[in-house]
Formats: sequence, structure tokens, C-alpha cells
Amino acid sequence: MSSLSRELVFLILQFLDEEKFKEAVHKLEQESGFFFNMKHFEEQVQAGEWDEVERYLCGFTKAEDNRYSMKIFFEIRKQKYLEALDRQDRAKAVEILVKDLKVFASFNEELFKEITHLLTLENFRQNEQLSKYGDTKSARNIMLIELKKLIEANPLFRDKLVLPTFKSSRLRTLINQSLNWQHQLCKNPRPNPDIKTLFIDHSCNPTSNGARPPPTNSPLMGPMPKAGAFPPLGAHGPFQPVVSPSPGAIAGWMSGTNPSLPHAAVAAGSPGLMQPSSAAAFLKHPRTPTGVTRMDYQSADSEHVIKRIRTGQSDEVSFSGVMHTPTVSSQDDLPKAVVRTLNQGSNVMSMDFHPKQHTILLVGTNVGDISIWEVGSRERLAHKPFKVWEISNASMALQTALLNDAALSVNRCVWGPDGVMLGVAFSKHIVQIYTYNPTGELRHHLEIDAHIGGVNDIAFAHPNKQLCIVTCGDDKMIKVWDAVAGCRQYTFEGHEAPVYSVCPHYKENIQFIFSTSIDGKIKAWLYDCSRSRVDYDAPGLWCTMMAYSADGTRLFSCGTSKEGESHLVEWNESEGAIKRTYSGFRKRSLGVVQFDTTRNRFLAAGDAFQIKFWDMDNTNMLIAVDADGGLLASSRLRFNKEGSLLAVTTSDNGIKILANNDGVCLIRMLESRAIDKNQGPSEPINSKPLLGNSLGPFTNVSPAAAPIVDRPDRTPPAVSISNLGTMDSSRLLDVKPRISDDAGKILSWKISDVVDTSHLKVLRLPDPVTAGKVVRLIYTNNGLALLALASNAVHKLWKWQRSDRNPLGKATAYVVPQLWQPPNGTLMSNDVNENKPAEESASCIALSKNDSYVMSASGGKVSLFNMMTFKVMATFMSPPPAATFLAFHPQDNNIIAVGMEDSSIQIYNVRVDEVKTKLKGHQNRITGLAFSQTLNALVSSGADAQLCVWSIDVWEKKNSRFIQAPAGRQSPLLGETKVQFHNDQAHLLVVHESQIAVYDSKLECLLSWSWSPKETLTAPISSAIYSCDGLLVYASFYDGAVGVFYADSLRIRCRIAPSAYIPSFAASNPVYPLVVAAHPSEPNQIALGMSDGAVHVVEPFDVEQKWGGPSSQDNGSIPSNSSNPSPSGQASELPPR
Repeated sequence: MSSLSRELVFLILQFLDEEKFKEAVHKLEQESGFFFNMKHFEEQVQAGEWDEVERYLCGFTKAEDNRYSMKIFFEIRKQKYLEALDRQDRAKAVEILVKDLKVFASFNEELFKEITHLLTLENFRQNEQLSKYGDTKSARNIMLIELKKLIEANPLFRDKLVLPTFKSSRLRTLINQSLNWQHQLCKNPRPNPDIKTLFIDHSCNPTSNGARPPPTNSPLMGPMPKAGAFPPLGAHGPFQPVVSPSPGAIAGWMSGTNPSLPHAAVAAGSPGLMQPSSAAAFLKHPRTPTGVTRMDYQSADSEHVIKRIRTGQSDEVSFSGVMHTPTVSSQDDLPKAVVRTLNQGSNVMSMDFHPKQHTILLVGTNVGDISIWEVGSRERLAHKPFKVWEISNASMALQTALLNDAALSVNRCVWGPDGVMLGVAFSKHIVQIYTYNPTGELRHHLEIDAHIGGVNDIAFAHPNKQLCIVTCGDDKMIKVWDAVAGCRQYTFEGHEAPVYSVCPHYKENIQFIFSTSIDGKIKAWLYDCSRSRVDYDAPGLWCTMMAYSADGTRLFSCGTSKEGESHLVEWNESEGAIKRTYSGFRKRSLGVVQFDTTRNRFLAAGDAFQIKFWDMDNTNMLIAVDADGGLLASSRLRFNKEGSLLAVTTSDNGIKILANNDGVCLIRMLESRAIDKNQGPSEPINSKPLLGNSLGPFTNVSPAAAPIVDRPDRTPPAVSISNLGTMDSSRLLDVKPRISDDAGKILSWKISDVVDTSHLKVLRLPDPVTAGKVVRLIYTNNGLALLALASNAVHKLWKWQRSDRNPLGKATAYVVPQLWQPPNGTLMSNDVNENKPAEESASCIALSKNDSYVMSASGGKVSLFNMMTFKVMATFMSPPPAATFLAFHPQDNNIIAVGMEDSSIQIYNVRVDEVKTKLKGHQNRITGLAFSQTLNALVSSGADAQLCVWSIDVWEKKNSRFIQAPAGRQSPLLGETKVQFHNDQAHLLVVHESQIAVYDSKLECLLSWSWSPKETLTAPISSAIYSCDGLLVYASFYDGAVGVFYADSLRIRCRIAPSAYIPSFAASNPVYPLVVAAHPSEPNQIALGMSDGAVHVVEPFDVEQKWGGPSSQDNGSIPSNSSNPSPSGQASELPPR
């Protein structure tokens, strides 16, 4: 439920309480689970209403949820049992024992036996522990004290014990404001309106002669009531009358004279889904225009109203709609020049560019084939003809459909948000999901018999931060599937015609799906509600696609009517109304017009054998191009994410690639790279050939090792744009891909040395007391804060605030953050082992996905902290042995893998406070743990330099291997070994003080790099980590240096000398980084936790520059045009069925 919907429940609770609907209040508290009324709970316990007590509790927790909940229910049932014994009601006592208390026997059998034994006693007070039991009333009061402590400690009751603070009769106030607003919009406003119902919008009846009343400065009949003094609802009397503003004021606003409004006219329409500035709102929000007197509803008496009307005073109004300042558009920014022509061989039905590798194009055809093209080199990297992977698993309906007519078409193909997966929707029943490797390898992942009839659209979404697949079909349904297991999670029904397209999106914390059907209906769905939240008509009332701008703030649709009239429009989400309609279409389009958006600036559509472009802020067509002829009447088209390339379908079953200046440079760069690599000598490396490696092909692999392509007459270059690699889907949105990244990379292979502060931006985080070493350091998942754990067991949290210099509030070296503590000054300190100093103990830390909780240990018990309050929510696992590493299960935050000092790994369930299983296979303490959802595995590493792979289904060891010792070093190795999975979840970074290495899922070493006194980096490694996009590896060294490596080859890209970021660095007494952390969405930003307790944030001096790459002025690299790809619905290439 959205945050505003939650607040609405609180307002209803307040209203019911003020109206004395006591039972309804408590029923809503219980059913919503938002507020636990401790007073009501106490009253029920003291009255002995045990059934009501448990019924009320069950709205918030169940006995099996955690140990606190179990103790609460046990105490209540035990009291009920003792009272039955005290009344000598043995039959009732036996019933309670069997039905209520027996469930606890499995947790403490001895206690259950002791409770059962009480039945044999004449008076249960003969039991020593119950000898002080008094009368019933005092026993209940004593129990209540214990219950309140348990409830307050129970994390499930967090934020549910105190009502939010707001003024009395708040719901009445809001309704009164709404009525005022409705009255302001009346065409014939009367000075004393008679409002008798809330069921319909208020509208004043016209005066007898049809004339508008003259402007009035008089107040209402009687003063406006202050908050809390509203007259009763319903039959007890109407709401107070409302102010009638001057007709001129309203007329002026409607004509668009207010410069604060983004658009001149206000379009009427059905209720909208989204609140413009607060995406949690699903109620239409009235805006108060300037020029119209606005009531101060919290202190509005008639004198105040009269004064403001007479003086013309107007409150400052803050409009919540997103303002789009017009951009100066140049036609040079549009991709118009034809730079490539691809021969697909069959009619292209759908296309999509890779979200990170901007020249990789996915294509689906009318015969069911899919292909992946590298448009720069014209190579077809992969080709898959259609076939059902497991015909035995197909439904009878699908088998019958294929038997009757084997012909089948791709309706839609689309990349996942990180480019690791792609989805294909077919014209009969099924979708197929592949995993993609940048070398061109496609692997079967999921085949889903999704819909009855055609699957008309497919998209990827992230509800609840979990990657899902959204499909729609001829069966009038929208379905959501888990992208890992393929199980169905949601089904939405409500369309009365086949569903033509889906457009999943999110705003703030609200995830939703727009859908369109072939009867022209647009609906919107929330994942927690099976019914459509909005329902309105698309222009043309037939086939329509919807898409958001790249920044996710503007919604567009394009569709064609059965008569051939095409409509490209921008929507006002808050009103469910059309904001602007773009002109320039042929009067009778031949087929359904397709469209796409790019750069938050341009729209493009295929119409009348041309590509037509619009500026988003101008309804007139900007330009039309014919791409040298040969286009379809309604060509399908697709921009790459940078907007530098545009793929367009042609009439001869081909594809033309159009480019702007940046796109031309990109194509030429790839050509020169391919030529250089084919001509240059092949360098041997210490690795196995990495065919099918998702980290990208190596830059120094000979052409013979390159993937085989469909055209044997062409010799494929050893390196393609696939070197750009992949990235973690959960952090895709904020990473800024730039063309210049690769441009700088290919111009020089010389190692760049950063030796002074002029070459980078470094910030030492403020800390008045630096005590101990920084032994653990992590960014929060949202990238807004840094959390450090020092060797003295104390945590420190730095938060960046939103400001003009840092509007997103993200971690950066350019703005000083705040060392944050809760108002009470609480420190977040770990439990320590009395027999071993914290400085000598292993420290470990793990952060929950939503950044709400941190789990940590420093040689003592493992502590679970609330990140907002720094309070300890729970402690567990007392030493010995002590915990040495922690990792959350990727699918269940209640499951934690805990590496132990005794070399075991305990799989612990926080919710029920029990160890599920214990894994044994190492010979020394555990120093690293990493989960992979793709492999369904846990990889562990230890101080024995051994790697183990464990199945997370049955928790059994699948494989193990000791890491290889570098040449000249004694084997076997010893010492801490850390592990981290690459974003592809298949390749593993292994870090030891002697080396960094990349292993595959079978624990085969693919790449390795080891330090040497004769090399550039001459000291042992202290820490290493992947960058957030998986393209780099950052390593810190015990001499203070930091190395930046290419992830696909482990070749050194850049060395950061300690003198560059430590101003007072002295070689005689070196300070060095013990841990390096990578920003979750900025690939070139790192944080370093130092041996002197300091924390440094480091990034290139120019935010446009990359580590080790010369500036754009020096190397002539392509200017950056960064745009954050949006996970919103994709523009369509689908034809009508």
C-alpha cells in the first residue's frame, strides 16, 4: 500500500474515533495492521477477553513469526490456562492445554510437561514457581507489564505503537478544502451554496436569468470553522458553505495567465493514477491557482477571509506538477544519416537496443526467429530459429495450435534492464527468456506457457526490488512472472478485449503497470491490488502503445484507429487527460504507427514511408527523413539508449541504422578498434580462453578465439563493443553510460599514474574522533550514505544531504556529508568478547536490501541494528565460536549465512531464531561469503585459501578448490581470501593478499594477477572489489596505493599513488587502506577505509573523466550524452493482429 493510502487509513481511524465508532476503529486497526492500540489491548487483557486479545494480535503478528511473538502468545494462553485451573474448570483447562498450548511443546517439551502436571495438583500454587500467584486481576496486571516489554521489543511492531501527529478532524478539513475547490470551479458560483451530498462533485445551479452573479468580497454566511470544530456529517447537517472567488480570477487562471503553470489549458479527464510530485497519491489532488483566494483552513475565520479578499493577498502556491523547461533542439542531434544496412532475411516485427552496449541490436521476425546484431561491424552475433524447447511441458492448447498451424511470429522482443536477459513474446501462447553473453552466446533460461492465444507484449519490471517479467495477451489478461524461477506472481483481469501492450513503471516507491487493449481502453494496475486503478480512453480507440521519457517523468502514447488516424500524445498523469497532441501524421496511415522516445527531448514515429521527429515540447513536427528510401509505410523503429543510433525497418526485410554525429563517431571508433586488433600481435595471458564469458571478451585474445558468426566470409574482430560488459539490474537506473568511456580506453594502453591531488577529487569524511582502524566499509544500496565499522566495534554513518550542488543527495567527493547520529546520541556499537580485545577480533557486517537494518559482529554476539535509530533489535550467536563473515540470502532477508571462527558456516533464520543447518568443509576461519541467484549457490572462502560451492536448495557442498599460488610462491597459500560475484552472477572475483583472480562457476581460474616487487604495484593486496557496472576492479595495497584494473583482462588501467589522496603521506610511517568500497551507481567513485581510522571518498577530478583515460580535450573523444535508462515500458514495434 502506498504511503498516502496508509495515511488515509490513519485519517479514517481518527474520524471513526471522533464519531465514537469504537468497534469499527479497532477492527480497522487490526485489519490494516498500521497501528497497535496498546490501550485497547490492555483493556481487553484486563477484562479477560482472550479470544478478542488473540484476534487483535493476529492483525500484527502470528505466534510463529519470531521469538517475541511466540512469547507473547504463550504468556496469554498460559494465563488463560491458569485462570481455568483457578476456577476449578478442569475441562476448560484441558481444552486450552490441547488446543492452545500444545503448539509450544516442540520448542520446549519440558516446560509443556510441567504445565500439564499442574492438572494433577489440587491448587497449582503448590508449584514452587507459581507459589506467589495472587488473584486474577493482579496476575493479569503483572502479565501486562511483561507483554508490553515484549511488544515494544518485537521488530514487527516497529513504528506501529504511536499514531502520527496531526490535527484533529483532519479528514473533515480535507473534505472541506475539496468542496471549496469544487465551488471555485463552478461556472455559476453562488455566494451561499447549499452542499447536501459528498457522493457527487458540487456544482452550483445557474441563477434564474442565467447570468453570473457579480464579483463579491463578502465572506460566507458565518465563519469557517477551525480545525476540529466542523459540523457533523450526513443527516446532522451540511458542511459549511465555501468561499466564492471572483469570476475574473478563475477566468484568468483558466486562460493560462499564471506563469507558474507549465501549460496554458487545464484538460478535463477521468481521475489520474499518479500524483505529480508524490507518486504515492492515487487521489485526484486539487491545485490552488494563484489569483484565486485560498483559505487558510487551519485558522480561517471570516475576518481573516475578508481582509485577504479585499487586499488581493494571495498565498504562494507550489505546483506539484513536474516543470519541463523547453530545450533548445538542434536537428543535428537527430540520427538522420544512414550508416549501416542489415539484411535480416524476413519481416522484422520488433527490435530493441542493448541497454549498455549501444551497438548491440536484438531483432525478432515474422517467422519466429530472433537475431542479435553488432551494428558497428554488421556481424550477426547470434541467431535462433523458433522451436518449443520442451514440447512435453507445453499445454494441450499450445500443442493443438502448433499442430493446426505451425506458423508463428515474434510479437515483441526486449532486453532486460541490465542486458543479461532478454525476453521474446510469440503470437501463440508462449514467451521465451534467454540469458545473453556479450560474446554472442544465448542460453535457454525460461519457457513459459503464458497466455491462451497470442502474447502481445512483454516487459521487465522490478516490483519489490525483484526482477519480474510482465506479459499480456489475447486472453485479456496481464500476468507477472518471477524472472528467476518463472512462477506466476500476479494476474490482472479487467480488460474486455485482448490486451495490446503493457508499460510497467514506478514513481518514488510506487510500482505500477499501464496496459492498453484493442478496444482503446487504458488501465493502470498496482501490484497489491487486482483491480484497475484508472480506466480511460486512448485516442483512436484501437491499438495503442505507451512509453515514458528516459527520465521517467513524462508519459506518451501513440496509436492508430481502425480508420487509419494516428495519434501521438503526451499525458497529464495526475488528471488522466491529454496534455498535448502532436501533429504531422498522414490522414490515413497504412498500418499501426510505431514510435519511440530518446534523450528526454525527442519523439520519433514511422509514418508515410518516412521517419518523423518531434521535440517533446513542441506539437509541430520537427523534420521528416526518408532514410534514402525503401522504408515501410509504417516502419518500426528503435533508438539506442544514448539516442545516437536509430534502427528502422525496411520494405526488403532489412534494417537501416541511422546515426547523428555521436553515432557516426561511435561506429568509426568500433571500426578502428576492429582493424587495430586484427592487425596487432596477440599477447599471451595467464588465463584460459574465456568463450562465453559475461565479463566480456579479452582485449588481447587472438582472432581465432573470437566467437563464430553467421557470415563465414567475414573475419570477426577480436574485440567488439561487448567489452562494455554488463551491470547489476538492481542498480541500473543511476549508472551513467558514456561513449567517451571506451573512446578513452582504446586510445592508449599506457598505465596512467595519479600522483597528486590535482588529478582527482578526494574528500576525507568529517570525524571528530578517529579511533581504531576502519576494518569494514560499505555504501548503502541507494548510494546516499557510507557505513564504516572500526576495529573498536563502533559503527559510523555518513549521510549526504540534498542541496543545490547535490540535488539527488548521493554520495560524492564534491559535497561534505554529515556524520549522522540519532537525536539521542546513541552509538551503534557491537557486542565484544571479554576474553579477546575487539581490535584482535574478526569484524563483519551485512546490510539489508532496503538499507533499514545492518547485521554486524566484532568478536562478540551478532547484533541486528535499526539504521534509523541505531537501536539493537536483536543479538544472537554468542561466542565461541565468533562470527567472522555475514551475508544475507538473496531471496529471503530472514536467512543469513554466518561464517564462523571454527571454519563452519551456519545458516541462520532470524525470524524463528534458529540455525537451519551447519556447513563444514573449510580448515580455517571463514573470511568470505557470496550468494549467486543464477547459480543457486553460496560460495565461501576461508583463511585456508580454499573456495567451496554450496547448493542453497539442499545446503550441500558441490565443489571445492584451493586457490592457485602465483609463480615463485609456496603452495598451499594461507591467509584471508575474499569473494564477490560479478553482476552476471556467474563469475567470481577472488581476492588474496598475493593476487586477484576471476573464477568461473566450476571454480576454474580464468584470469589472475599477482603483485611483484618489480612491477608497478609492489605491495600485498589489502582489499579488492568490482565497480558497480562490472567493468573495473579496484584493489588497495598495503603501501597505500590503489590499482584500477580492467575486469575483463585484469590488466592495470590506472595506479593511484597514496600521495594523491593522503596529503601528509610519509613512506616511513605509511597509512594505507584496509578496505575499498565501490559506489552502487557511480562506477568511478570509491571509498577507502584507512588504517588510521579515516575514510576517504575518491573520484576523478572531472566527473566526465574516467580513471586512466585522458580528458576529452586531449584525446578528442566523443562528447558524452548521458541519459539514465528507464525501466518503464518500451516503445512498441507490434503490429495489430
